[in-house]
Amino acid sequence: MANDKFILTAEGRAKLEEELHYLETEKRVEIGERIKVAREFGDISENSEYDDAKNEQGMMEARIAEITRILSEATVVNAPKRSNKVNIGSTVTVDMEGRERVFTIVGAAESDVASGKISNESPVGAALIGKKKGDHIETTGPTGRVIEMDILKIEH
Repeated sequence: MANDKFILTAEGRAKLEEELHYLETEKRVEIGERIKVAREFGDISENSEYDDAKNEQGMMEARIAEITRILSEATVVNAPKRSNKVNIGSTVTVDMEGRERVFTIVGAAESDVASGKISNESPVGAALIGKKKGDHIETTGPTGRVIEMDILKIEH
């Protein structure tokens, strides 16, 4: 990340804690068992099962380290209950060039565009922060295209 500051919603923190618990308990045991079984196949120098299990173990340990770092350095923000402005944690309905879209503004560490969770650092997320219902916004997307939006609704 650009500024190395992690911002999470309470929901995002809970999801990361849940993922970390799963990885440290169930997934570690599962991969350890796969490595043990693969070793029993004999020569590990030409054992693709062993190599696959070790690679998966490495990726899992990297993810555990990443989640641990995010959780230790993150600032957890709660969207104000009574605000007429877009904040981190707000769900915003916009008219984007004739199409209604719904976004939840979250920190970059928990963004998931497929589920409508966009980062406060993304062009659209940054443009929405601090705006009110009825505001017209223009921002430049990652491809250089101008994006126009009108805020229809803000929920906290």
